[in-house]
Amino acid sequence: MPAFAYTARTAQGELKSATIEAANRDDAVAQLRKLRMNVVKVEEQAKTKPKTKGSISMRDVVIFTRQFSTMINSGLPLVQALDILSKQSENPVLQNVTRQVVFDVESGHTVADALARHPNAFTELYVNMVAAGEAGGILDTILMRLATFMEKNDALVRKVKGAMIYPGVIMGVAGSAITVLLLFVIPTFESMFASVGLALPLPTRIVIGLSNFLQSYWWAVGAGLFLAFQGLKRYYATSDGQLAIDKLLLRAPVLGDVLRKSAVSRFTRTLGTLISSGVSILDGLEITAKTAGNRVVSDAILASRASIAGGDTISAPLSKSGVFPPMVISMIAVGEQTGGLDEMLSKIADFYDEEVDAAVSGLLSLLEPMMIVFLGVIVGGMVVAMYLPIFDMINAVQ
Repeated sequence: MPAFAYTARTAQGELKSATIEAANRDDAVAQLRKLRMNVVKVEEQAKTKPKTKGSISMRDVVIFTRQFSTMINSGLPLVQALDILSKQSENPVLQNVTRQVVFDVESGHTVADALARHPNAFTELYVNMVAAGEAGGILDTILMRLATFMEKNDALVRKVKGAMIYPGVIMGVAGSAITVLLLFVIPTFESMFASVGLALPLPTRIVIGLSNFLQSYWWAVGAGLFLAFQGLKRYYATSDGQLAIDKLLLRAPVLGDVLRKSAVSRFTRTLGTLISSGVSILDGLEITAKTAGNRVVSDAILASRASIAGGDTISAPLSKSGVFPPMVISMIAVGEQTGGLDEMLSKIADFYDEEVDAAVSGLLSLLEPMMIVFLGVIVGGMVVAMYLPIFDMINAVQ
């Protein structure tokens, strides 16, 4: 549908310039008159589709949310606040999204409905909290809670990713070093040993055999690794595969502890924020299950939702999952009994944020010596294997 740039005066006499979508110019004028605006100028824009799909970082959304909350709290009308945000956002994708939100709100949609049309920028959790804020007349407070929640959640995700990236980088460096040795360094030694005609020790023969295999079948090794990665990716995309791998990750030594504590922190903070914002507990559990990040945790949350729908408590199904520690189960049970579940969930989340910090630090402190030993054994072993024949040559000369 074509877009028309217009300039019009509102019922209060304020001059406003923006864009509107319509079938033709007359339709655009008719829409503006329905909004009780006196049209000054309407021109069709060039037919370029606004870019609403692209990269919108968590930081961009957090800044948008905080500024939106501040402007509403200061008494600015919704449309005016959104219009200002669309002009000052540094992200062009978010700018275009906000312009479309302005148009939808002006057309009579709620803010939540307008935001829901842009899932690449605003999550289901975000939309539901905004809807609860609109219904309760506390949109500014809800938006501030949302910004705080997103900042803490983003910090948690970065901690866990940091813990996973470190060993990946080390293993990548180790793999590159081993590949260079096998492809370029070992063949030089092999030529030297062949010219001498000395009998080679077993470790040396093994390393040379690996070098010859990699030189001849490097394409098969690369294809095998690629196919293995794709196979694992496709298996994880299936329901059974996702459940099996997520279970395995939670049972992994040290790393499983980090993932379990981060899952508990995310679950409790998300559910606590939703409940305190006025979202029903059933809707809150459904949204939280989708953002759990682990199938085992997600299944446990959905079981809790079914339990509540049947008149039972949240804590009973969570204890059966084996993911949540007894302390968490007990605190949730107390929160249900006292009617302060949202506050109790927030306290658990704060505690487990610190636990994640400690677990990540423990993981990194354990990985450093393990990686050093691994590199020393593999690379050092290859070097020693290549020097063994040289030592034999020196002994033979003596």
